[in-house]
Amino acid sequence: MTQISRRTFGLFAGAGAASLALPLYARAQGKPKVVIIGGGAGGATAARYIAKDAGDAIDVTLIEANATYTTCFFSNLYLGGYRTFESITHSYDKLASNYGITVVNGYAQTIDREAKTVTMADGSKVDYDRLIVAPGIDLIWDSVPGYSEEAAEVMPHSWKAGPQTKLLKAKLDAIENGQQIVMVAPPNPYRCPPGPYERVSMFAHVLKEKGFTDSKITIIDPKSKFSKQALFQEGWDKHYPGMIEWYGPDVHGGIASVDPASGQVETDLDTFQGDLVNVIPAQKAGMIAASAGLANESGFCAIDPYSMRSRVDDNVFVIGDACIAGDMPKSGFSANSQAKVAAMAVRGDLIGSKVFPAKYSNTCWSLIESNDGVKVGAQYAATDEKIASTSKFISQTGEDSGVRQETYEESVGWYKGITTDIFGA
Repeated sequence: MTQISRRTFGLFAGAGAASLALPLYARAQGKPKVVIIGGGAGGATAARYIAKDAGDAIDVTLIEANATYTTCFFSNLYLGGYRTFESITHSYDKLASNYGITVVNGYAQTIDREAKTVTMADGSKVDYDRLIVAPGIDLIWDSVPGYSEEAAEVMPHSWKAGPQTKLLKAKLDAIENGQQIVMVAPPNPYRCPPGPYERVSMFAHVLKEKGFTDSKITIIDPKSKFSKQALFQEGWDKHYPGMIEWYGPDVHGGIASVDPASGQVETDLDTFQGDLVNVIPAQKAGMIAASAGLANESGFCAIDPYSMRSRVDDNVFVIGDACIAGDMPKSGFSANSQAKVAAMAVRGDLIGSKVFPAKYSNTCWSLIESNDGVKVGAQYAATDEKIASTSKFISQTGEDSGVRQETYEESVGWYKGITTDIFGA
């Protein structure tokens, strides 16, 4: 595509406001280009919705480092033995074949926002008219003293689905009766799913299925409370009595260090010994967002709630875990919802299609034990300040077992539906 030079843009500007109202494709030779960095629940959804709803009017390129995508959502069910790894792993083939999306399998290394180019790890460049950044999260390794990328091979985080998920599964399956599991839970804000407390439930399910009554699970949490806490603690008491201990900061007093060599987690209260230690450190937006100047001091990226447009660059949108989404959690459902708003705004920018008011939704399901599912969710609307919750719902303690089974079955149907929505039928 021929780029519009600054001189050419100045000539158009001098022609008056009517010319400026024309969509980009009417002012440039060839189709406008949209590039999406990150092929997760947000990025792949955005690519698909731009391509399918714009017809052949927009050139869409999706850049993703991995050849396939393993979902963080339902990865805990793989740990618990309810799903196969293959069932949570998805291909980009249909996005390419059915929607004409160019899928580039490689690392996006830098973004030049002035030149509007993305430079790949191999040195090649990809031009864009609009850019959607959906890099997910990076881990802040030193937020847990003693933890590192190398330590993660011994004390897996499994907070990026794929090899780490398999590693954690292998370590869980290798636990013997009497051996102990320790989880260091993450501080807010964190990607969820995979939820830490659903994961603990799946750990306990595996131990219970094996009859390992002498093994225990200890959660060392930097937070004084957590989402769906009453539901989880009720479920743990019911299904796994005496098996799970949760310590908040007012009890453990702070995490002093972890030691991969010894399997120890040291706190002000005590030193906890784990044969399996799952450490989930603090998180921030994926590295490329920070290097491009899209993230603020929080480590995440501020966006316009009405469009998911970056607060620092009108040509860039940030969706999913990397953005500051107000009341919305950092979930796959949230990313999928945000992607549709961003896709609509991009089509409006580039081909003048109608842009409707932004609406968002999210539900997070958790499995505590077989057919004992719980959920929390909300509807959201854009305000000048943030994406704000307009209505909420949550499972209740003491619910009938039939309700809980329906909730779990609902989550299974949702997984099938959302992965089809992301990657195409």
